[in-house]
Amino acid sequence: MDILQQIQEQYIQEFSNNVPLGEFLINMLMTAILVSLLRLYYIHFGNAVSNRRKFANNFLPLALGTMLIIMIVKSSIALSLGLVGALSIVRYRAAIKDPEELTYLFIAIGLGLAGGANQPILAIVAFSAIMLLLYLSRIIYRQPITKQDNRMFINIHTDQDELEKISSILSKHLPYVELKRLDTLEKGLDLSYICKARSLSEISQVKNEITALSELTRLSIVDQPDLIV
Repeated sequence: MDILQQIQEQYIQEFSNNVPLGEFLINMLMTAILVSLLRLYYIHFGNAVSNRRKFANNFLPLALGTMLIIMIVKSSIALSLGLVGALSIVRYRAAIKDPEELTYLFIAIGLGLAGGANQPILAIVAFSAIMLLLYLSRIIYRQPITKQDNRMFINIHTDQDELEKISSILSKHLPYVELKRLDTLEKGLDLSYICKARSLSEISQVKNEITALSELTRLSIVDQPDLIV
């Protein structure tokens, strides 16, 4: 018991010398609160096609992980050099389909860096300014606040090149249609839309007309209850 107690006291003392407990708790709480606010803003005002609620769940562990790394390496040059060497052999290949997603990830990383560097005031001021500017730009450019109502994601893979014809079919039957992505193929198009539908009959009519374009046309409709459009 004496040995265990001595080891415990040694590690607690070492932790207190390198990272004061009060400073650690304040920075962690500040980072968690700011990242939670960032998550709420992204969910309600973001424009990414993907499930924003699911993607935003990554913000908190990303920021706290960044904070932990900075707090560990800032007290030791040897650890910081070791981290550089370790990261040089690690490659992250997460698929970021929308530049907006990358932007919010950088904000979350920045909050984690500020927390790890013991700069809570700087983090709060910078975060407030960034969020205010983002909201003002949304108002200035008159980006509509999105609403939830029977949301779905439609992907059309076809050998046809008539974009206006395909879009008109969707617009004819659905109350809301927005083209989010267009990829040209060797022959045809790959299209991604965000849409709303009032009933199954509307979806059925869209399916019948889209698949009638050609034998090679493929239609994929995915319900997105968390998608905000």
